[in-house]
Amino acid sequence: MSDKIETVKCLIIGSGPAGYTAAIYAARANMFPVLYQGMQPGGQLTTTNEVENFPGYPDGVTGPEMMVQLQEQAKRFGSDIRDGWATKVDFSGDIHKVWINDSIEIHAETVIISTGATAKYLGLSSEQKYLELGGGVSACAICDGFFYRNQEVVVVGAGDSACEEAHYLSNICKKVTMLVRSDKFRASQIMEDRVRKTANIEILMHTETEEVLGDGQVVTGVKVKNRTTGEVTEITATGFFVAIGHKPNTDIFADYLDLDETGYIKNIPGTSKTNIAGVFVGGDAADHVYRQAITAAGTGCMAALDAERYLAAKD
Repeated sequence: MSDKIETVKCLIIGSGPAGYTAAIYAARANMFPVLYQGMQPGGQLTTTNEVENFPGYPDGVTGPEMMVQLQEQAKRFGSDIRDGWATKVDFSGDIHKVWINDSIEIHAETVIISTGATAKYLGLSSEQKYLELGGGVSACAICDGFFYRNQEVVVVGAGDSACEEAHYLSNICKKVTMLVRSDKFRASQIMEDRVRKTANIEILMHTETEEVLGDGQVVTGVKVKNRTTGEVTEITATGFFVAIGHKPNTDIFADYLDLDETGYIKNIPGTSKTNIAGVFVGGDAADHVYRQAITAAGTGCMAALDAERYLAAKD
């Protein structure tokens, strides 16, 4: 641990739309925010090739380009943007203590958490290949479904999220094939009934993905295996949507903040406030429903405004 302690008025942990928006608002309010970008500077959006549903970009924008622009905007107003990630926190006292890279100790009057969540994938090398290429693998139908209009796609998963993704895609795509590993859904009955009643959704039970097929640039199909019969078949598809859940990046806060059963930070409804005074949350670290760039940016704004009001009340 470092012998030197840095004291700041506003510390933002994590970047992405929530973190950078919080930094913009905090800097304009003379809170002199210090932002550590985290393990993945810019967040999940840096893995998205095309963003067409964020207001203000009539011709679309790439995820990395948008994050660079948000970062530069935050810097313009004086935000201190730094490399590094939080490895330990202590929110037990009036001063919020955060350690960066296990070496830098920061004492912050306010903390804004925007550490996001990480989509779960199957871990297949072929899946990761086309995910990195931006060639047809996605974990967000609302984000990317438009690009597969009138095409055939595959959805992996058996929970409510998978059913929601499949149903959303069924309104856009020619055909949706759902792959369910076991003999039953994990989704609520109403969601299962919805996909079963949708004409262009085909459901394959006892089925797991063996390989994502492609031409080296884009997805062309999926090789699947029936876990009961052992039969291996290929499904023609241009999109492969993985809907097996997200893991919020909140482990280091578990001893101090109230989390739900899956690890998302609980905020006081209608605010960004957590159960610890002076600690606020924005973006996907608390949002397991919408998980969109625009909603993350909105809650980042809320967090900065709530932090500003918290400091004003203390003065």
